[in-house]
Amino acid sequence: MNIISSPEEASSGDTIIIRSHGESKSFYKRAEELDLNVVDATCPFVARIHELVSDAYKSGKNIVIAGDRNHPEVVGINGWCENSAQIFMSGAEAEKFDKDSAFLVAQTTLTEKIFSDVTASLEKQGVKLEIQNTICSATSERQRSASRLAETVDAMVIIGGKNSSNTQKLYEICKKKQKNSFSVEDIDDLPLKELRKCNTIGIAAGASTPERVIKEVISTMSENITNENNISMADIMEEIDATLSLPRNGDIVTGRVDQVTDNEIIVNMGCKKDGILSVDEISMEEGQKLSDLFHVGDEIKAKVIKTDDNDGGILLSKKRLEVSEHWNEINEAFENKATIDVKVIRPVRGGVIAAYKEVSGFIPLSQLSNKFVENADEFIGQVLSVKIIRIDQRRNRVVFSHKAVLSEERRKQIDEIWETLNVDDIVEGKVMRFTDYGAFVDLGGIDGLLHISEISWGKLKHPTEMLELSQTINVRILSMNREKGKISLGLKQTTPEPWSIIEDKYHPGQIISGEVVQLKEYGAFVEIEPGLDGLVHISEVANKRVLNIADELKVGQKIKAKILGIDTERHRISLSIKEALNDGESFDIDDDDSETSSGSCDITSRDTDSEDDKVSAKSDESDAPSASNDETTADETAADETAAQENEPVSSEESSVSEDAVTSGESEEAEKSVEEPAKSDEEASTSDDDKEKESEEAVALLEDGENFCDVYGGC
Repeated sequence: MNIISSPEEASSGDTIIIRSHGESKSFYKRAEELDLNVVDATCPFVARIHELVSDAYKSGKNIVIAGDRNHPEVVGINGWCENSAQIFMSGAEAEKFDKDSAFLVAQTTLTEKIFSDVTASLEKQGVKLEIQNTICSATSERQRSASRLAETVDAMVIIGGKNSSNTQKLYEICKKKQKNSFSVEDIDDLPLKELRKCNTIGIAAGASTPERVIKEVISTMSENITNENNISMADIMEEIDATLSLPRNGDIVTGRVDQVTDNEIIVNMGCKKDGILSVDEISMEEGQKLSDLFHVGDEIKAKVIKTDDNDGGILLSKKRLEVSEHWNEINEAFENKATIDVKVIRPVRGGVIAAYKEVSGFIPLSQLSNKFVENADEFIGQVLSVKIIRIDQRRNRVVFSHKAVLSEERRKQIDEIWETLNVDDIVEGKVMRFTDYGAFVDLGGIDGLLHISEISWGKLKHPTEMLELSQTINVRILSMNREKGKISLGLKQTTPEPWSIIEDKYHPGQIISGEVVQLKEYGAFVEIEPGLDGLVHISEVANKRVLNIADELKVGQKIKAKILGIDTERHRISLSIKEALNDGESFDIDDDDSETSSGSCDITSRDTDSEDDKVSAKSDESDAPSASNDETTADETAADETAAQENEPVSSEESSVSEDAVTSGESEEAEKSVEEPAKSDEEASTSDDDKEKESEEAVALLEDGENFCDVYGGC
């Protein structure tokens, strides 16, 4: 291997190695023309200066280099602007600059003091400066450390080549602080005699000093110098090894920011190489710049992702470090079953990708909501609270669930609602959906069942007869079963039970309006209001004999009737249409073909369905009660016997009507509707007492529970 000063000294096909100081642009061009193989060992920081100067020169800027004009590094830098740069080694030299603006760079091994002097001199002249502090951070830190160390020891040994600029600058810096400073190139230069007089010896080395030479010098000093303070040289060697060794991939390192640009941060890690933290390896919000987040002198922690970027630097990443920290947070959340927030990034097959800081995970469609999700597009860009349901850090996989959070919140909400509810409370709810047997009402997060029988005091076929979807209603809590999660509600209980206030609204002799709701052979049920029904007996339908009540009335027909009597204890109301007609009242009939009718009877509420509603004709005819105190006519036997005497057979319908008249005690109406046959003397002599007794027996039939149910139902 030979040392050459120009490409022409090599032959075609030869391999040349460019030292760390770098070369001019023309050198590379000439080497290419001569077909030379170039191995570029230029320091990455020097190479960066080449790029900065080249770009600035192309932009028409005036280049100024702070440094030694004869130093090979400065010569190389000047070669990237066609040797047009002005070079100053002091503030006094900088006073010769005669331009209005300048692009300022520095020799990497220059001291901070010289660079500051040159900068101050140019600013004093009013020069508009664009400053790039390109002093190598490792060199700068080494110089500061050496200066501090020189103040605390009895002697300083600076190891490095006699021609090494940074080594000589170290020596000059230490010499100012400690007069017993020695510059040595190898063990032959060691002043052992002088060093034996010292108790403490400081050691520094130039950036380009081989590690082998450093260890040789230290080992020789260890063997030849007695350490009165019993400080182990092995410990010193260990400390030096620490400064010489480089971090490995994946190591977490701490350093100090030496320089901040638009694209990267230079980090001094206290070793022979500086760290390079690219803008791509830093998490920033939109619009942020590196200078907004980091400043020179800031301490920074990062993860090593590459120990050599081919330019001599160590590539660092804060993102990778954050990812490691974020994985720790995810693991902790998983163990503690804690909730974290993630941002939905994009849809994928079967779900979405969501990010927790710098860690991406998967949310299946089934875990996006507590409801069915067909399309995940609506969730893109949203921030969701999630639980971690599966994790595999080794494969960088984590599965999140938003549904688990919603379910937990739902449980808490339900628990809170249960704590606030009590039986008999009246609460506000919203009708959510209907069934044939009732409606479900939302009580603010929990549903209760409003059974159809609890909606109205009257009888309903379907809840939609009184309720609408989304309708807000007040309901009473009838029962609660927390274990089964069931609440029974009542709507009718929020209003007075009709029979409890009937005396305030109705009285005998009052004309009321109602609707026919049910027809029986013995009469018609009329709804006065929900929960209050009256019975118009067939004999009180019209001022004539009625054989078939369906010929006079129909279900749904609106009528007017007079209240004949109210029994609040047994919940019975007797009505009469004909009495209302006799009083001059009129009423509307829905069917033009139907005729005006009237009647009377006792009544019970029709709140519940019962088999007792199925009234047998026989029971109706035999047990129908008297709705008034009128005297009864002769019994069915007397009527049949009289008819037989007249040779006029009695029809079954007439027999039924006659029987109704007898059992109801309406003898006068029976005589009007059926031509009364001649009575025998025995029949005619029936005393009033016997008639009254017969009427009382008819009423007694009504008081029999079974007959009462047969007639009115609802038992």
